[in-house]
Amino acid sequence: MKPYLDILKLVWPLALGMVNTALMQSVDRAFLARHSVAALEAVLPATTLAWVFMTFFQAVVGYSGVFVAQYHGAGDEKGCRQSLAAGIWVALLALVPMLPVCGLGDWILARTAGTPTLAAMERTYFDILMAGSVLVYLQMAAISYLTGRGRTRVVFWANLVGNLLNIALDPLFIFGFDLSRLGLPLALAPQGIAGAAVATVVALAAQCLLLAVVVRRDFALRVFAQPDVRALVGRLLRFGVPAGGYEVLNMLSFTIFVFVTEQVGGEAFAVSNACFTVNYLLFAPMMGFALGAQTLVGQARGRGDDAEAVRALRRTLLLGLGFTLVACLAVLAFRRPILALYASPDLADPAAFQSLGTTLLLLMAAWMLFDAADIILSGALKGAGDTKFVMGWMLLNAFFLWLPLVFLVRWLHNTMPALWGTMIAYVVVISIGSAVRWRRGRWRQIQVVDFRT
Repeated sequence: MKPYLDILKLVWPLALGMVNTALMQSVDRAFLARHSVAALEAVLPATTLAWVFMTFFQAVVGYSGVFVAQYHGAGDEKGCRQSLAAGIWVALLALVPMLPVCGLGDWILARTAGTPTLAAMERTYFDILMAGSVLVYLQMAAISYLTGRGRTRVVFWANLVGNLLNIALDPLFIFGFDLSRLGLPLALAPQGIAGAAVATVVALAAQCLLLAVVVRRDFALRVFAQPDVRALVGRLLRFGVPAGGYEVLNMLSFTIFVFVTEQVGGEAFAVSNACFTVNYLLFAPMMGFALGAQTLVGQARGRGDDAEAVRALRRTLLLGLGFTLVACLAVLAFRRPILALYASPDLADPAAFQSLGTTLLLLMAAWMLFDAADIILSGALKGAGDTKFVMGWMLLNAFFLWLPLVFLVRWLHNTMPALWGTMIAYVVVISIGSAVRWRRGRWRQIQVVDFRT
């Protein structure tokens, strides 16, 4: 029992931190649903596209956590600090392509939105999020350093403070406020979807500042100039770029799927957005378990203990799948009040919203266990350095299996349940492939960290 408790001690702050972030986005969308159906419809495509662009460098920076974990497992504190410096260097380098990326994103949204009004709202939200992208990268460098050393509680508390700030600012920025009646010369006109984006960026800044204060205790600026750090940047790019590619391909395939579902018409897209928000609440803890598996496998590999890496993954999988099963059953049991949170007052048919939402949640529950298994397995493979496989396997399945199936279904039977059903085939195949890859043990031959540096 103790090994499972040790894993939970590492993972629960990560999982709850991911849930906090998912809850923050859910609250954003619940407030926006009260603002208008159009705002709810616009927020998912804009958010998804922004993360397609941001997630690459976020994942590359985040892979510094594997270096930290392996150095920590080997007892090399200098290597841990140098890995943090390498992560910060990559975070700053990520600023270079951001301007052309913003222009490309605006062009995509202008040509994929259902109406000009939706396009304008999507571009507003997207541009504001992209303006705060450097905060995401710097935050990830600090999170990766702390997580690789097992200090996950600090990450959780910083995440919680930032998310609570976001939730507090949402109604003020979305709906506006006027304190003149209280004798204070403070007022803000309603900002709608732009207000939600600004609240998110302010929360990111707060999280980044808190983590910087914590990390500064272990860090000195002179580390940046050390030759070993430059070598680590090269190794980080070598292993981190495929890890970033994996995340981009994952997000890009999902974004294409979202844009396809946007064309279904009617209020079905608003229902789909609401259900995907619920799905993210279940998916987010699995990202915490995956990061835990990545860290535990990385630490075991740093100690040269492959048997412990296998045991760590097996235990993390059992805990993650158990959590997912219970969470899916709870969502299905309370589906009506959950869906009601996202039902805008100006819906034409609230009963149809509930009916379609129930169908989509049932489909979601059908794929979640396989999805959770693949997420955790991929985390373990990345922790062992097998990043080229996870990227290649994602590319093959997402773009040569799932998306062709999505477009075939769109042509033959363009309904939201049919489109959502394609996800089941996709996650079953990709999870089986990841399990086979881990069991074959190719990862045992990969050396992420050169302990001579």
